[in-house]
Amino acid sequence: MPEILSPVAYIIAVIALLFAIAHGLACRRHWRARRRFASLHRGVWMLVFLLLAALGGLFGTSLLGYRRLTTEVPVATLSARQLGPQQFALRVDFADGSHRSIELRGDEWQLDARVIKWTPRAVTLGAQPLYRLDRISGRYRDAAQAQSTTPSVVDLSGDSVLDLWRLKQRFPHWLPWIDADYGSAAYLPLADGANYHATLSPLGGLIARPADQATADKLKALGW
Repeated sequence: MPEILSPVAYIIAVIALLFAIAHGLACRRHWRARRRFASLHRGVWMLVFLLLAALGGLFGTSLLGYRRLTTEVPVATLSARQLGPQQFALRVDFADGSHRSIELRGDEWQLDARVIKWTPRAVTLGAQPLYRLDRISGRYRDAAQAQSTTPSVVDLSGDSVLDLWRLKQRFPHWLPWIDADYGSAAYLPLADGANYHATLSPLGGLIARPADQATADKLKALGW
């Protein structure tokens, strides 16, 4: 859905901008001819199309980075290698084929995502839930250590000028077709040589599982 909506929104923005330019030129022409009412009429339409262009560009840009969520889909595969006590190197392979190599401190890893769900009316028009991975961080099993130790956090969302999730948070009345926007997280223990799968359910819940039996045995030995 965002792969389709973003280009459509940009096309609408460009068309609206062209109409705004045309009305602006007509406004100037009428003003020079001293046809004030006609110039004012064209000026109002120019502002209307400029607003449509701005809204189209804003909506298209804010959708960038989000992916459609229709069934339980894989979002990342993680592989851990221990570097030292409570210190791990983690390779994260994403669903789009990219990957990140990071280091985490702690006993567990936690993956966070942002989820957007639409109103029933928008759903009937074909809108599907969207998700965007937000961050991955290390967790300490001991609460006292977690309080006294600086957590290791890696941003996964990337740099975005506009973000639909943040726009909804700041201006909730501007996007009435969004029914819910929230965060979801999942975590599992870190173990040397362990492999994990992270998926998102259609309801927007992030799920973490061992990727193989060897990892499942490692987690079982750790009390999971």
